[in-house]
Amino acid sequence: MYEGKALLGDDFDERNVRIVVTDGTITSIEEISRVPDRWIFPGFFNAHTHLGDTVAMDIDAAGAIGDLVAPPDGLKHRILRAASPRFCVEAMSASIQTMARTGSFGFADFREGGINGVRYLQEANADCSLDAAIFGRDGGETVSAGLGISSTRHYGEELTRIIEGARAEGKQIAFHAGEKDSTDVETALSFDPDMLVHCTHVSAAHIRSIADAGIPVVICPRSNWRLGVTSSSQNPPVHAMIEAGVELWLGTDNVMFVQPDMAAEMAFCHYVYGIDAKKILTMATGGAQIVGRNYAITEDTDARFIQYNTARSNAKYSKNMLNTIINRLNPMDLEGSLLN
Repeated sequence: MYEGKALLGDDFDERNVRIVVTDGTITSIEEISRVPDRWIFPGFFNAHTHLGDTVAMDIDAAGAIGDLVAPPDGLKHRILRAASPRFCVEAMSASIQTMARTGSFGFADFREGGINGVRYLQEANADCSLDAAIFGRDGGETVSAGLGISSTRHYGEELTRIIEGARAEGKQIAFHAGEKDSTDVETALSFDPDMLVHCTHVSAAHIRSIADAGIPVVICPRSNWRLGVTSSSQNPPVHAMIEAGVELWLGTDNVMFVQPDMAAEMAFCHYVYGIDAKKILTMATGGAQIVGRNYAITEDTDARFIQYNTARSNAKYSKNMLNTIINRLNPMDLEGSLLN
C-alpha cells in the first residue's frame, strides 16, 4: 500500500490517494483526505540510449560528429572494439543502475557489436531487470527486439536487404535521422520505420510526412547540443512537430557524452525549448509503448511509479507539483522506484 499526492492517468491529475499493488499490478486507487509528505508519479522510459558508450564516458574528445560516433571507425567504435566483454558488461550495468536510481523503469538502446553486443547488454540488465528494448545491428537484430540503423548514409545497397530480413522476423525498425542534417531523412522515411531518433534537422514537409505516417520521434536535446549539431531552440523543431501531431519521446543518447538521467533531460527541455511541463512528462514516459507498457498510474496496469520524499527537500513548499518534478527532481530524495 502506497499513500501520497499522486499524478494519475494520462493527464497526470493531482490527487491525494492510497494505491494498492498486488503481484505487480495496481489493483486499487482510493482518494483520501490526508497523505504523508510523499509524491507518487509515473516512472520514466529513456527512449534512446547507447549504453555501450559507458566505456568511454567523458573521454577527452573533439571533432565532427562522424569522427566521434559514426560506424564503423568513429572514436566510440574503436574504444568498444578494444574493451573486453567483461568490462563492457560491468560498464553498461553501472549505467543501468544509474537509470534505475534516477527514476527510469525502462530504456530503448541502439546496441553495437552484433549478437555478442546484444547478449552483453542483456547480461548487464539482469540484476536491475529494467524494461528493455534492444535495437541490435550487424546480426544483433536477430536476437533482440529490433533493428537499430545509424544514418542511412552509412549504408549501401545492403540496407534494403537488412531491413527486409528484420521485417520478415517481425522486428521493429528504428533509424537515426536528421541528426547532423536533413539529407538522410527522406531515405529513412522511405523504409516506413517504426521509430525515428533525433530529427534535429527536418523540414516542414518531413514533419508532415512523419505525422501522417504516425511515426514517433525520440529527441535527445542535451546530446544534440553537446555534439554541436544544434545551438538553437529551433532545432529540433519540437513545437512544429507537436503542432503537427507527431508523438515525441525523450532519450538521453550517448553515455559517452551525456548522463542517462531523464530528470536532467526534462529540465533541459523545459529551459531551452519551453515545452509545457505536462507534455514533457508525457514525452519522458510515453516511450514505454516500445515495450508494450503504459506507465500511467491507473487501476489494472503494471505498477511503474516513483515515490518522492518531499520532507527531505524544499519540494514540500512547491505550488506546482508537475513543474517541480520537471525542473527540480533530486534523485537523492527518491524513496525508491517500484519495480515489479
